[in-house]
Order: sequence, then C-alpha cells, then structure tokens
Amino acid sequence: MHETTTLLIEVGALLFLLGLLGRLSRRVGVSPIPLYLLAGLAFGHGGLLELNASEEFFAVGAEIGVILLLVMLGLEYSANELVGNLRAAAPAGLIDALLNALPGFGFALLLGWGWVAAVVLGGITWISSSGVIAKVLNDLGRVGNRETPVILSVLVIEDLAMALYLPLVTALLAGVGLVKGGIALGVAVFTVVVVLVAAIRYGNLISTAMSAKDAEALLLGVLGLTLLVAGVAAKLQVSAAVGAFLVGIALSGPVAHHATELLTPLRDLFAAVFFVFFGLVTDPRDMPPVLLPALALAVVTMGTKLLTGYLAARRAGIAEPGRWRAGFALTPRGEFSIVIAGLAVAAGTVEPQLAALATAYVLITVVTGPMLARLPDMAWFKAWLRRRSMVRRPEPVVVPE
Repeated sequence: MHETTTLLIEVGALLFLLGLLGRLSRRVGVSPIPLYLLAGLAFGHGGLLELNASEEFFAVGAEIGVILLLVMLGLEYSANELVGNLRAAAPAGLIDALLNALPGFGFALLLGWGWVAAVVLGGITWISSSGVIAKVLNDLGRVGNRETPVILSVLVIEDLAMALYLPLVTALLAGVGLVKGGIALGVAVFTVVVVLVAAIRYGNLISTAMSAKDAEALLLGVLGLTLLVAGVAAKLQVSAAVGAFLVGIALSGPVAHHATELLTPLRDLFAAVFFVFFGLVTDPRDMPPVLLPALALAVVTMGTKLLTGYLAARRAGIAEPGRWRAGFALTPRGEFSIVIAGLAVAAGTVEPQLAALATAYVLITVVTGPMLARLPDMAWFKAWLRRRSMVRRPEPVVVPE
C-alpha cells in the first residue's frame, strides 16, 4: 500500500509539472520536448530528486508513447500511398544509410573501439527518432505538408532496416556463428513481409470489423490491436514502431477518422511520458567526460541528416522551403539509438564509454532537433531563401529592337 501511494504521488506530481511546462512552452512558442527531457533529468538518476517508485510505470508508458505516435502517423496515410512512397524513397534510404551510418562507424574506429563497436555506433548515428519527429510534426502543424510523406518514407525505410539490423548486431555482439545469425535475419525479413502484406491486402477487413459509431468499442479495439501487433513484432525482433505504423496504415475510412480523434489525447499523454522517461534514466554525471566527442559527432551527423532530407525532398519535387523543413525534421535521434546502445552494453563486448557517449549524443540531437525544425518558419530564414532564389534566378535576356 505504501509503494502504491508513493507511486501515485510521484506520477501525479510529475504529470502536473509536465502540464505546466507544456503550457509554458506554447506561450513562448517552443517545442515542449526539451522541457520534458530536462524534467526527466532533474528527477532521474543523479538528478535533484530521484523518483524511484514511478520508474517502472514511466518505462511502460514510454513504450506505449512511441507506439501511439507511430499508429497516429499511420492513420494519416493509405496502404497504396505507403507503397508508392517507399518505392520513390528507396534511393533516399540508401543515401541516408551511407551519409549517417559511416560517420558513427568511422568515429568508433578513430577512438580505437574495434569494428563491432563501430557497427553499433554506426546504427546509433544512422537511425532518426520516429517518436520525436512525429511529435514535432504534430506540434508544428506539418502533418499535411507536402514534404511530410517524404519524411515518413525515410523513417519507415529506417525502421524496416532496423528490423534487419537489430538481429544482425545482436548476433555480432553475442559472437554467434554465421548460421544462427542468418536464421535470425531470415525470421526478421519474413516477419516484415508478412506484416506488410497483411496491412495492404486485408486492411479493409480490419476496418470493417470495427464500428466507427461506438466510440468506446472503437477506442478499445484500435488500441488493443495496435499494442498486440506492436508486441508481436517486437517479440519477433522486428520494430514495435513498424508494427504500430502498419496498423494505422491498415485502417481506413470513418474508422481511421474517428480513431484519430479518440487516440489524440492518449498520444499526447504517453508521448510526454516517453520523453520524461528518457531523461529519468539518463544520469547527468556521466555526460561531462564524453560531452565534447558527442557534440562533435552530433554536429556532423545532424548536418548529414539535413542533407539527407533536403536531397530526398528535392528528388520528390518539393519546393526549397519544404526541402529544408524535411532536412531539419530528420535530425533528432532517440529510442532506437538508445536500444542499440543498451544491447551493446548488456552484451559487455564493447567499450563501456559507448553508452555514455550514445546518451549524450542522443540528448544533444533530441534537444536541438525540435528547435532546428522551427528555423524554416522564421522570418529571417524565409528572407534568406528569397534572396537565395533571386541570386539563382537568371537575369531576363533583353532583345534589342
């Protein structure tokens, strides 16, 4: 009873604080994500006041938060749009992997950590945070923008790639043979294909099985199905985020519309919990020794992500302001990067400093990324783009009479 009482007090106080921070952020016109992270740092390991009783609650809530963020994004698009965008964005996905994994790979080798740690750090710098980016797009009102499908295509390609990367890196860290590693990779590929086919071919049947008229039944059905598919996907070493996104893709029509309205408050609640939990499990005392290397790595790889988004949007025929919005939106790293670092630390076969470096790196990108995403909307940035376009525009040729 005492533990339950403490849990209620800690959760209630922290959620109330988040409400105040969210209101403050909207008054000053910034994203609430950095404030949520700072709140987690203040009350987590090594913070001003440690909240131990509620950590498990926030851990589960954080998982649900990422899942809800992705299913809500999936509800905005149809299966045909997804397939078309994936085909169009495949070259951008390859560029994304090369531009963003290679800096992390080379950085680990430069530090003398060995090639296994290099593969791990390459994955950490490669994968953007679907959860953070989904929240930023929603906060800035850009879900309906022309560049948003390009951003989502890059994110989905990354998440699908993670479904193949995670079993592979797990096998490398465990030192298992080629056969066992190949089996794990084969299971991951098969699972991804099955989930994609089911979402595309049988999505209408899933929507028909749910009633848009009964709000309670619809909320329970969509939420239950999303968590179920995400859990099964994670169990099979496939991204839970991919599973959730595909559930959203599979739903269509009035069911998708009403599900969006019902799930929005839940998404906002658990998304805030996700960002707080990230801060709670981060010990600020581990940051100083690795802060400068993490900052250098963050500057380089945020630049490569900006280039990735810009090139992908340009290839899709998006105007220049949209290209910059796409590039800046992709800069934050988050949940997957921490998962990859956690696998490496648990295996005990890589440099112990990698965890602290990854945490500092993710924290830098996840705080600065939402701020950078606002740059293309600022008056001075728009003026700079106009001047840039005028310089590029050729002078009209005057033909003498």
